[in-house]
Amino acid sequence: MSDLDRLIEELCPDGVEFVKLGNCCKFKRGTTITKSIITSGEIPVVAGGQKPAYYHNEPNRTGESITISSSGAYAGFVMYWDQPIFVSDAFTVEPNEKLLSKYVYYFLTDKQEIIHSSKKGGGVPHVHGSDIAPLIIPLPPLPIQREIVRILDNFTELTAELTAELTAELTARKKQYEHYRDALFNENYLLKFENVSEVKRVPLSDVGTFIRGRRFVKTDMVNEGTPCIHYGELYTHYGVWAKQAKSYISPELAAKLRFARTGNVVIVAAGETIEDIGKGVAWLSDSDVVVHDACYIFEHNLEPKYVSYFLRTKIFHSQIKRYISSGKISSISTDGLGKALIPVPSIEVQKKIVSILDRFDALCNDLTSGIPAEIEARRKQYEYYRDKLLTFKEASA
Repeated sequence: MSDLDRLIEELCPDGVEFVKLGNCCKFKRGTTITKSIITSGEIPVVAGGQKPAYYHNEPNRTGESITISSSGAYAGFVMYWDQPIFVSDAFTVEPNEKLLSKYVYYFLTDKQEIIHSSKKGGGVPHVHGSDIAPLIIPLPPLPIQREIVRILDNFTELTAELTAELTAELTARKKQYEHYRDALFNENYLLKFENVSEVKRVPLSDVGTFIRGRRFVKTDMVNEGTPCIHYGELYTHYGVWAKQAKSYISPELAAKLRFARTGNVVIVAAGETIEDIGKGVAWLSDSDVVVHDACYIFEHNLEPKYVSYFLRTKIFHSQIKRYISSGKISSISTDGLGKALIPVPSIEVQKKIVSILDRFDALCNDLTSGIPAEIEARRKQYEYYRDKLLTFKEASA
């Protein structure tokens, strides 16, 4: 029997009290401050992000503090502090004498998804203390809370160390992957795969046709309907290839738009940075997919994933840079994309290169295998044990 089990058996064998968070915690709003009026110092300013917005010379909270971001994309994000801080676009959760701050923090992180889902507002989402006040928290005796905090502190530290090691390994693997991906499209490597004196390099416009998608907006997206690809998803969601779309639009709207078909490569033509331009995803589903007007549908006669891998190389991006127009939004025309030269070995060699790069890609990016899977497993293991430690039998009234 563990120390925690013994404490539970001794102090609360019949269960513990459950109360609303608002009945045992106070919620204190932050103080508005902007970068233009701060005095530079070492005190973290906690605002709407996942890390300090900047640093000030005086705090408005000392000791232990639990902060929850009030607004913006990360509204609802929970953080714990054991140092002086200045709370700005956030609020603090201050437990009464029956609760340890660190215990409440672990409870809130266990409810992080629920807190995020409580966001309200259109353009700028908000989370308030009143949104989390109804959450029900178990109130075990303080010795049990201390033991739970001790266990989770140790587990958190161990998980962070393992994740950092795996992340460093993953970073190294990704650099190695990118090196070999670029090398495999180099003529010297390509010649090793087949008995020829040279590998032709031809403009993309000579091996395929670019078709621009048609406009739809995010508000057109629905929970189910016709699969669609929005341009922003090409550099936030999709990898080298896909068989399933992330988003959908109504069949009625889809009938007016343009589709990519099996084997086509969807190429992003607009983005906030030059690096975003030109990334592609090989569409390998049996179903067609609607394509946004900030993308091109590339119809071709090559191995689809071979093209998509090529579009991620430095060899390709060094060729199209000169044709990208920069401004608030960077973009490229079909003429610019079409001028990029792609090496065209036999289809057998294209498939062999894809097979090699698929293994590297899975090792670096696949959440079901390789290092990403190990990192994800560590995260889920941590969340599972945290949830178990915070689960109690409710005492009868």
